[in-house]
Amino acid sequence: MSYQESLDFLYQALPMFQRVGAPAFKKDLTNTLQLCERLGNPHQAFKSIHIAGTNGKGSSAHALASVLQEAGYKTGLYTSPHLKSFRERIKINGQEIPETEVCTFVDEQREFLLTLKPSFFEMTVAMAFSYFAREKVDIAVIETGMGGKFDSTNVLLPVLCLITNIGLDHVQFLGDTLEKIAGEKAGIIKEKVPVIIGQTQEETTAVFQQAAREKNAPLIFAEQYVEVLPKGWKQAADMETLARYEIREADGSTWEVSMDLLGDYQAKNLPGILLASTRLNEMGYTISSGQLLQGLAKIRENTGLKGRWHILEKKPLVVCDTAHNADGFKLIIEQLHRLPHRNLYLILGMVQDKDQGQVLALLPKEARYIFCQADQPRSLPAEALKEKAALYGLQGTCIADVNTAIAYAKKNAGTDDLIFVGGSTFVVAEIKEL
Repeated sequence: MSYQESLDFLYQALPMFQRVGAPAFKKDLTNTLQLCERLGNPHQAFKSIHIAGTNGKGSSAHALASVLQEAGYKTGLYTSPHLKSFRERIKINGQEIPETEVCTFVDEQREFLLTLKPSFFEMTVAMAFSYFAREKVDIAVIETGMGGKFDSTNVLLPVLCLITNIGLDHVQFLGDTLEKIAGEKAGIIKEKVPVIIGQTQEETTAVFQQAAREKNAPLIFAEQYVEVLPKGWKQAADMETLARYEIREADGSTWEVSMDLLGDYQAKNLPGILLASTRLNEMGYTISSGQLLQGLAKIRENTGLKGRWHILEKKPLVVCDTAHNADGFKLIIEQLHRLPHRNLYLILGMVQDKDQGQVLALLPKEARYIFCQADQPRSLPAEALKEKAALYGLQGTCIADVNTAIAYAKKNAGTDDLIFVGGSTFVVAEIKEL
């Protein structure tokens, strides 16, 4: 099979949550275990860090991978969903899995896949684990998909677990309270494996404490050890814009770190990232302070991460972000309000199987809205989104294609205006400039 034929097989022959939603979601690890057994249990052949959470797990995974790369470790990275290319999901030292590896996996496993009928995600996890094992990575950073306990990645026995935060997302699958969702995410906690909680939340603390006790797992609430204070942006020598943070440790010492991820919400991810780096050092990995700082300053360069407060243009300022739930958008809106601007344009597209009202209720009524939709089966039609937005006092126009919408906004905006593009990962994925 050619690479395109292999992709066609993966997308068309197997259920894929990214495209079809609920029918692809299963609370069962049987298929993944059978796939791994057929492949020689590759998940047992490499060390790993397992990351779950509602928001921030992707950024945290890329940040830790970047730090480990700077420290000289051959580092695997598995994340989802992808934005531009399927191969973004599986990387070693920032390099995407080669097309030939994807073709070989499909060619060799095609008949078994047709018989087993795993989900797209189950198959992709198995492909990643097989690739990491064969390439003998020193360590792999593995991001869960939607949940935790029944997520396909949860066949791992990692050296460290990180849970970033808990929010109300995918409630139809994971539960309709923070406590229920935390219970699902806590399912990644393993016997005697240290677990770091990146963001302390009153509603979920007891859930994690109970899960850790049951597994005899050392539990670390990162915010008890470090406080992160945003200090604004700075221009690096190579003209790269970096976000500065002051780190205050429990013993009173302070130091500064810079990240090339510019979203203010990274301040909530940093405690977990920093404590994970500290814990890895305690476990025998060697990460110097200089390597930590370099890794955090070069996340995008080292890993190829896109779509997190990604600046597309500066005059007018055009920013996109993959945030797609209420917790994520609260922080996005706060940052938009802090940026100096005259008029605010919001180019917005969403999926059908989310509670759009929770996000729409947060959005500023004075903004100029352009409603769009991704070319994707789960997308909410732009006209339907416009009608729903009107119920919240949000007015605008419909331009279905996101790139046409961006061109329209830039044509009408002044150089001191601000344009934001988001609402759905799929909308951001279709931006040509990304």
